[in-house]
Amino acid sequence: MTRVFLLLFFSGAVFAESGSQKVQNVLQRDFHGRGQATMDRVAQDGLQRLCTESRDNPPAAVAKALEADQMKTIAFPAGSLIGDWKLGERIAQSGAGATWSDRPGNPAGGSCYNCHQLSPREASFGTLGPSLLGFGKLRGNGPEIQRYVYGKIYNAKAYSLCSQMPRLGHSGTLTSEQIRNLVGLLLDPASPVNQ
Repeated sequence: MTRVFLLLFFSGAVFAESGSQKVQNVLQRDFHGRGQATMDRVAQDGLQRLCTESRDNPPAAVAKALEADQMKTIAFPAGSLIGDWKLGERIAQSGAGATWSDRPGNPAGGSCYNCHQLSPREASFGTLGPSLLGFGKLRGNGPEIQRYVYGKIYNAKAYSLCSQMPRLGHSGTLTSEQIRNLVGLLLDPASPVNQ
C-alpha cells in the first residue's frame, strides 16, 4: 500500500509522521477519554484505514466490493421512509449528543448544518458537503429516492467508500426514526429545504 505522509499539528509542535499507525499512536498517547467520549472514537476501523492509506482512492474493484458490504449494514424500515420534517429540522440543526458532557442515552443531533446548507434562511452553514437546497424539489420523493436518502444518512460509505459523511445510523448516533425525520426534511415539499 501507498505510504501516507501526514503533517500532525499538536500542542504547538509540528511532527512529520509516516503511516496511519504512527498517527494513531500519537492520538492514543495524547487524547484521553472522558465521560461517554471514549478512546474508541480515535481508532479507525479497517475501512477508514484503507481510505486513509490510499488517500481516499482505493482500487476501484476493492471499493465496489466494500461498498456492497456496507450496503448490507443498512437496516431499512418497512413503509414510507419520510418522517416529520419539522422534527428532522431540529435534528439537522442540533449539534448535541455523544460529547463527554452530554448524558448518555440522550438523543443526539445530526449536526447536518456543519457540512450542508439546508435552508435559504440559514445565515451560517458548512460547505464540506454539497448544498441541499431544493433537494426534494429536484429529485422528487418517490420510494427509490427515499431509500437512497435514508441509506446515505444511515451509512454513506455504502454509496461512496471514502465519503467524509458520518455513518449516522451504522454508528448508532441516530435512530431509525431520527433518520426518517431527516429524510422528511430533505424530501417533504413543505420543508424549508424545498422552498
